[in-house]
Amino acid sequence: MTVVNEWAFIGVFMAVAWLLPAAPLVISWIFRPRRPNAIKMATYECGVETVGDTWVQFKVQYYLNGLVFLVFDVELVFLFPWAIAYSQLDFFAFGAGLLFIFLLTDALIYAWKKNALEWQ
Repeated sequence: MTVVNEWAFIGVFMAVAWLLPAAPLVISWIFRPRRPNAIKMATYECGVETVGDTWVQFKVQYYLNGLVFLVFDVELVFLFPWAIAYSQLDFFAFGAGLLFIFLLTDALIYAWKKNALEWQ
């Protein structure tokens, strides 16, 4: 009987995990406005009607610059706590931090060689 009690916590946790995202969806479906018209059903993008061809190709370099920025932004989020606790780290944590820095440096060298950091 004690095994069932130990697993009951996980069952309650799973039920709450399903309930929390489902409840706002069900509540919004119940209380949504139900009077569609042509203006409400029109495509809305940034509040401005498109003029001309809407299928414009963007340079891939914009996305590459965004990804490189994101990589180094995430690097700061992970390295800041590591640097704060530097004096209290054991060898494994120190090695894991060095491996992380090595992988990010490798990504920077790769982006540099591919000229992904050049704005043309």
